[in-house]
Amino acid sequence: MSLRPVLSLLLPLGGAAVLAGLLLLGRQPSQATGATAGSSGSPAAPAAAEPRPPVATEALPVLPSREGLARAADGRHYPLVPADPAETAALLARLEQAVRAPQTPEAAMPALGHQQQVIYRVLAHQPQRAAKVRAALPERWRGVFDLHLQARRAFVAMHNPARRPVNLPAWRIQAPQSAELLLRHYREAAAATGIPWEVLAAVNLVESGMGRIDGVSVADAHGPMQFLPSTWAEPGIGNGGDIRDPRTAIHAAARYLVRRGGLKDIRKGLWGYNNSDLYGNGVLAYAELLRRDPAAFRGLYHWEIHYASAAGDVWLPVGYRQDRPVRATTWLQAAPAGSPPAGSSGY
Repeated sequence: MSLRPVLSLLLPLGGAAVLAGLLLLGRQPSQATGATAGSSGSPAAPAAAEPRPPVATEALPVLPSREGLARAADGRHYPLVPADPAETAALLARLEQAVRAPQTPEAAMPALGHQQQVIYRVLAHQPQRAAKVRAALPERWRGVFDLHLQARRAFVAMHNPARRPVNLPAWRIQAPQSAELLLRHYREAAAATGIPWEVLAAVNLVESGMGRIDGVSVADAHGPMQFLPSTWAEPGIGNGGDIRDPRTAIHAAARYLVRRGGLKDIRKGLWGYNNSDLYGNGVLAYAELLRRDPAAFRGLYHWEIHYASAAGDVWLPVGYRQDRPVRATTWLQAAPAGSPPAGSSGY
């Protein structure tokens, strides 16, 4: 496996979104209802749909914004983080509620998830400010807050801040497979191997933003679960499948974790994935978040790809594509929406 998970470089996650289980809180798979024969032999009228509560769009958090911010192709700008800890806490509490609420429209989720992600990324670098935000949070969200920062800080600690890269990676950022399908893959693999689905989801989040990154890591790891080709070729791991296919890769990761002793000691299994206790700490913090509260997946699923570069915590939106590494400052001149505004980088 990769000795340096790509989203450790991103310092998300990899950010989503591990993304964000969604069970999907309001997006259950649709079911077709067939007509039934009435006493006359003709199709009966379909039963009236059960009324749904109105979508309370006015209850959605109002995200910080201001005039003049550069915007990505989808019209969104880089999330802003309030300077006041109490204001940040109030926003974060509303976000945590909204990303779990069945009434929250799916169309609103990318902006909500990204805002949630950037707040945690910033606070992970600023412990004094984070302590003030935590103190102002409602008790309901303090455990969630603690697990997010535990995970982020573990990945931050894996890298020397004096050696942040000046170049952005040769990646293509793509839309992930649907949350419903990913959840199905995690649970199928968990049922087949005994490795908890929450661990598989956390690894997928950390390694590739749940499949958003299509590229090769610095350690030559490939696909949504970041396998070295040599590991993939081992008997019983890749099984001749496509290293880039989400379902195949998730099942292979579960088998690999079993092979590395994960059923007896999941930390030992994760050590085989990446030789770092910090990596295991970060993955297991996200997994514990999902174990306690599967609905948290909905937020994680919508996390974006960020890359901790010397030019700041650069946002690489869907559509980013580089065939070779590119100077961060050069790319940001052409794509200024990826540059963190003051207060949104965390360092």
